[in-house]
Amino acid sequence: MLTRTALLLALTLTVQSLRLPTFITGPLVNMMLILTTIIVGTAGGVFVGLFTPWIALLVGILPAPLAPAVPFIMLGNASYCFLFGRLGGSGWRKVIAVIIASLFKFFVIGGSVQYLLKLPAPMSQALLFPQLITALIGGCLAISIGYSLQGLLKKG
Repeated sequence: MLTRTALLLALTLTVQSLRLPTFITGPLVNMMLILTTIIVGTAGGVFVGLFTPWIALLVGILPAPLAPAVPFIMLGNASYCFLFGRLGGSGWRKVIAVIIASLFKFFVIGGSVQYLLKLPAPMSQALLFPQLITALIGGCLAISIGYSLQGLLKKG
């Protein structure tokens, strides 16, 4: 489990380091968070969700002016994985879990931007509605491939 978690963390950081537009990187990172939760469990997903924003800031992927938002992004990511892990089941429950987890992540990050942080307007906007959309897209991508991938990994 530790090796798979580390590998999935590395893959998620690789996706971030490509520096693609937000509407490509965001869904891919969120997909990796949910895939990690599916493959190694809720704790692994939460771990990756906590570390990716912090590491992204340290290596310069996340701009320095967003540093005050990092704890809230970490909390949003962790709650995204935790809620999906606890609520996801089979069939439509997975989709409902993605919706609930995405909304909660949006409220955590968006609420911090609106009420707690003093960020420049363009950066605030990047942490609002796009977070919800990218979480929903990434979660749907993950559940569409995740359980097949999990089955392959169990065989190998």
